[in-house]
Amino acid sequence: MTQKTILNDSHRALGAKMVDFGGWDMPIHYGSQIDEHHVVRQDAGMFDVSHMTVVDLKGARVREFLRKLVANSVDKLQKPGKALYTCMLNPQGGVIDDLIIYFLAEDFFRLVVNAATREKDLAWINEQAGAFDVSVSERPDFGMIAVQGPNARDKVLGLLHADDRERVGKLGKFAAREARLQDGTVLFIARTGYTGEDGFEIVVPEDKTVALWDALLGAGVKPAGLGARDTLRLEAGMNLYGQDMDDSVSPYEAALGWTVALDEGRDFIGRHVLEQQKAAGAPRQMIALVMDDKGVLRHGQKVLTAHGDGEILSGTFSPTLGKAIAFARVPAGEIALGGEGNVRVDIRGRAVPVRVVKFPFVRDGQAQDGVLV
Repeated sequence: MTQKTILNDSHRALGAKMVDFGGWDMPIHYGSQIDEHHVVRQDAGMFDVSHMTVVDLKGARVREFLRKLVANSVDKLQKPGKALYTCMLNPQGGVIDDLIIYFLAEDFFRLVVNAATREKDLAWINEQAGAFDVSVSERPDFGMIAVQGPNARDKVLGLLHADDRERVGKLGKFAAREARLQDGTVLFIARTGYTGEDGFEIVVPEDKTVALWDALLGAGVKPAGLGARDTLRLEAGMNLYGQDMDDSVSPYEAALGWTVALDEGRDFIGRHVLEQQKAAGAPRQMIALVMDDKGVLRHGQKVLTAHGDGEILSGTFSPTLGKAIAFARVPAGEIALGGEGNVRVDIRGRAVPVRVVKFPFVRDGQAQDGVLV
């Protein structure tokens, strides 16, 4: 049975086109995916992300548990409110999920995990938590709204209680704290996001979510759907679980080596495989592609390189760049940046040249060096 977020009626009242997304009835757009993309790059847009799963971990050994559970090091989190992006791996080094961890107290950490992986994530976390006497609590009593764009923070700050505006305004990136709306509603506000723009991801009591959504609308924040969310995150060089990585892909094969901490004395699940790949090189690599010809790069298209064939993972037309962009996974080997014809994509039997560029394609609303020619 398809699940609905608390904002389902709000989406429909705004004329959203609804689609099934991982078993959830979600808005793909509210009329124009392109317009929604541009409003996030240029002003402020908001996304219903209440389908995401919030999990609270509590116990005296919760930090020790997380040192075992994830590939990045939670020992980087020493100040309450700080956040960490990481992958949770299986013993073969494959990515079970990518997630954010928030450090709230030595006996209290909060996770936000992907909606489509909820059941397997919770099963895996509970299975591992038993040995550490950590309680695992899913929080379906929360809604979640992401407000993103160059004007997003100011528009959110205007809705907060006067006593909290300055503190939230000074919140650093990848950090979170509690704050109150003017009516006293307590929010958990994180300066994180999935668009490459600044902004907040706001966890709100479920019964207050509609009121917050309406207040944001009143503040001039435009609703945006999953379509714009996908083009924004791809431009920003951010992976989508299930398309760019899964249980059979290691972080090194998903361009997420920067999330792996091989710190001494920490035996996290999957570490031995990652150590081998670090030493010998992963068998596959993820690269970023731009196509200057007309057309769109799509998931599943064959990618031709001197080292063998790979495939397009995420591919789309970039509204910001006006060109087709994609992630591709290809065999390991040196691939020069640029457009010397060393990488091509099979599009209906025609080998179309593409350029290899650095991640991300877009940062702070602007094309990165080498993306446009």
